[in-house]
Amino acid sequence: MAKIGFVGLGNMGAPMARNLVKAGHQLKVFDLSETAVAGLVAAGATQAATASDAARGVEFVMTMLPAGEHVRAVYRGEGGLIAAADKGTLFIDSSTIDVPSAREAIAAAEAAGMQMIDAPVSGGVGGAEAGTLTFMVGGSDDAFGKAKPLLEKMGKNIFHAGAAGNGQVAKVCNNMILGISMIAVSEAFVLGEKLGLDAQTLFDISSTASGQCWSMTSYCPVPGPVPTSPANRGYAPGFTAAMMLKDLRLAQDASKTARTPTPLGAQAAQLYALMEAAGEENLDFSGVIKLIRGEI
Repeated sequence: MAKIGFVGLGNMGAPMARNLVKAGHQLKVFDLSETAVAGLVAAGATQAATASDAARGVEFVMTMLPAGEHVRAVYRGEGGLIAAADKGTLFIDSSTIDVPSAREAIAAAEAAGMQMIDAPVSGGVGGAEAGTLTFMVGGSDDAFGKAKPLLEKMGKNIFHAGAAGNGQVAKVCNNMILGISMIAVSEAFVLGEKLGLDAQTLFDISSTASGQCWSMTSYCPVPGPVPTSPANRGYAPGFTAAMMLKDLRLAQDASKTARTPTPLGAQAAQLYALMEAAGEENLDFSGVIKLIRGEI
């Protein structure tokens, strides 16, 4: 079994780390939250004194951090993970961050004689807990091959998206599609309601017709048709509106870098920004239907 350093034990990182422990791997973990660290220690992990300490004496280092600035700060510099790790260490960053930051971190690791992949995930907290995440990986073929057995302990679908940073490209493109499609589904259900069409009837028709999409059939924004969707729990989040807004903003940054217009992505970002401005960013992102209804 592998020796792994794990930095970042938030809503996603903690269950991912627990699944690695359950698989028999030796984990040395670090997070600014003592409670989060204590939970992993109770599950069988060892506590690291610092982030850099988590990178010492291990074969793999995995990170799950909030933003590109955190990834740059943790990996780079004299006290960073790259400087602390043994030669031959493979770094796996599963944070969702901007493409330039991902590529800079990987270049720095490779310049120091290490290997690194960017491996953002899709599937939310539920997927992290169940070990059914989708990993979108950027990096060399060799690094991907070495990391894949570990990723398979945390995810169900592991995709190699190509060169360094392409995992982040895949993630922001996927989530831009998701954010836009959830708004479209929400608008359709609100329009149907206003015109007297029962939500279940609309679902029964559209879920088997050309309007079918994941936002409808797996994550329907109205209560009833999909019992497991957050709409049946008062929009308690599996994936918050704040997280969707973060990803849509990353997609907009990427579109500017690529000089490729994404007008629907831009409009979707503005709608989720309205949820944030109203103080409802901690609702599930499917709660955007409340905004469309005028309830926010």
